[in-house]
Amino acid sequence: MFNSFRKYIKRTLGTIATVSIIAVTTFSVTANVSAAASDSSTAPKAAWPDAPSITCESAILIDADTGSILYEKDSHRKAYPASTTKILTGLLTIENCNLNDTMTFSSKAANSVNPYEDANLSMKAGEQITVEQALYGLLLYSANEIAYGLAEQVAGSADAFIDMMNNKAKELGAINTHFANPSGLYNPNHYTTAYDMAMIARGCYNNASFVNIDSTSSSYTIPATNMSAQRTIKHRHKMLKGREFYYEYCKGGKTGFTDESLMTLVTFAEKDGMRLICVVFRSPDDSTRYIDTRALFDWGFGNFKKSTTSNSQISSLFSTDNYYSSDVFGKSKLGFNLNASFITIPANGSTSDVTMDINTDYDVSNSNDKLTAKLNYKYGDNVVGTTTLTISSGNAVKDSQLPYLSNEIKVTELTPKKCLKVNIWIIAGFVAVILIIITIINNRKLSNNRKHHYSKRNLRF
Repeated sequence: MFNSFRKYIKRTLGTIATVSIIAVTTFSVTANVSAAASDSSTAPKAAWPDAPSITCESAILIDADTGSILYEKDSHRKAYPASTTKILTGLLTIENCNLNDTMTFSSKAANSVNPYEDANLSMKAGEQITVEQALYGLLLYSANEIAYGLAEQVAGSADAFIDMMNNKAKELGAINTHFANPSGLYNPNHYTTAYDMAMIARGCYNNASFVNIDSTSSSYTIPATNMSAQRTIKHRHKMLKGREFYYEYCKGGKTGFTDESLMTLVTFAEKDGMRLICVVFRSPDDSTRYIDTRALFDWGFGNFKKSTTSNSQISSLFSTDNYYSSDVFGKSKLGFNLNASFITIPANGSTSDVTMDINTDYDVSNSNDKLTAKLNYKYGDNVVGTTTLTISSGNAVKDSQLPYLSNEIKVTELTPKKCLKVNIWIIAGFVAVILIIITIINNRKLSNNRKHHYSKRNLRF
């Protein structure tokens, strides 16, 4: 029993130690990045660009690679997504099925929609097509009965698939979403937000198989089946080549409409290596959703640039040479791994204007003497990118080394002396906790020994 308690304490100490380290480190880095930025130039930081005026009730524009939100308008407002729902249905199908598999439509799937009011391809009970052909019918033509057929193909039933949808949405970053069907047909319990749909769309846009199907601008033919002649379909999204609102940078997307949702639209676009995602909800008519989307894309591509953090002052702060290399308490060092990443900032801005803080919505994980935390890159109040910091403690906790700041980074708000003083007190407190726990362990061990000794003496009577 004591051994298990001791192991528990040992694990707890490791967690406390690592958390203390990252708290100290991030505290120092946040101050120093800000200070470095203030010293790098006397010129004022470039302001966030003024955005165009749009008509739709809620919208968002994000960078697909960095996750940066470039523009938002009531992006957390509850809305009915209509057929934009189908991008998640498509993604889950791609992730869980072999595209060459043959699927057979059940009577329930074939009759799941109103053939006179809901988009459909008149699939019949018992009719067979491949999963890939079904995906074209889903993403290009928005066939609702195909959404139900794919749900059954993936999960065995629509209800089981809906559970998968809601779990996947949360995994992708949705926070105010609940899906009730795989097609997007109106249901009061089927809702999302522009922000959530952008997070879902980001997962789709980062899947090569999804993009390959969804970017099809020419017509696509589903071959003749066991029950029907061939069907030729075309993408409903009108920003693709040859369509009414053609936009040369458009890479696909998904349309949607119900009386309750009004016009909805998700669009992917790419220009000069920058990939953007635009979501517009509750647009009053078909043309307005495309006009708003193009205005946001033109603004985004024209006013922002993507930069890497790998060679910036920020990444240099997190290096073994800059931290915990003092021999005051030992020879070992902490291992720092700050993943190289991209940030999206105003076109006339500088990486020296970027600061960093801990993402408080992310659960810090600790395992195998390593702690992983998610950090936000910020430009003013705007999050312009994220990265993951991993700290490997090794023997550094045991050796109690103190951090010092890089000599190359000028500090005005926080001097090395002050930083060192703060860290000494934090580590001193941490050491005090260790001593208290050790004392408890020793006292407990001594008490157990005494009990054991007395029990042996009692047996002799």
